[in-house]
Amino acid sequence: MGVQQADLGLDAPNRLSAPLSSLLGGLDAGWQPVVDAWRDSAAGQGLLSHVAARQAQDAVIYPTDPLRALRLTPQAETRVVILGQDPYHGPGQAEGLAFSVPAGLKLPPSLRNIFKELQRDLGQPLPASGHLLAWAQRGVLLLNTCLTVEDGQAASHAKRGWEALTDGLIAAAAEHATPKVFMLWGAHAQSKLGLIAASGRAHLVLQCNHPSPLSATRGPVPFVGCGHFSQAAAFVTAQGGTLAWSL
Repeated sequence: MGVQQADLGLDAPNRLSAPLSSLLGGLDAGWQPVVDAWRDSAAGQGLLSHVAARQAQDAVIYPTDPLRALRLTPQAETRVVILGQDPYHGPGQAEGLAFSVPAGLKLPPSLRNIFKELQRDLGQPLPASGHLLAWAQRGVLLLNTCLTVEDGQAASHAKRGWEALTDGLIAAAAEHATPKVFMLWGAHAQSKLGLIAASGRAHLVLQCNHPSPLSATRGPVPFVGCGHFSQAAAFVTAQGGTLAWSL
């Protein structure tokens, strides 16, 4: 029996179909200059050329709008930054928000652990959906450090130029005057600590293991039991803001 197109992601609703270069505008005044500078750089031009070439070869690339997190969470409204690594590489999963999946999809293992810690830390009921749009609309920037991926091939677009952009976005978030919470889960996210520290601003940086089942309950700082959600809410409140983690 042959493999169906849907199995290969060819009919996935979250496939990147437009030229990536056409999706780099329309951002708020905080993020747009960072994206523009990256687009004109060698790293940006290299990434755009690679994605265009792969599209010409009919590669299935996710998500539809790689910069969606920036559209939903303007720089001036960002209160929390959660760093992911790579978009989900299954059909219908990646939606441009780190760790988030559309409503109706099975929860990925890391997201299940995020929700378990949310329940343990704040006493909230387990969310019925893995769609984190509400967080993005409340000032939680859900940023992957690589913003596209090919179907079934984890990290297939890593180290091709996206990291130059997302490093710039992390630095821009840190340099903005509003104190923020940076949630660095796992070694990859924690490797960005220097970008945050360089700003010299009084941000709250929370670090622990990644929520993946491989590390969520292990030392040195298990994700389960980290208490990051309550700490973040308390910090934002102390700065005169509000942060609700309910979904």
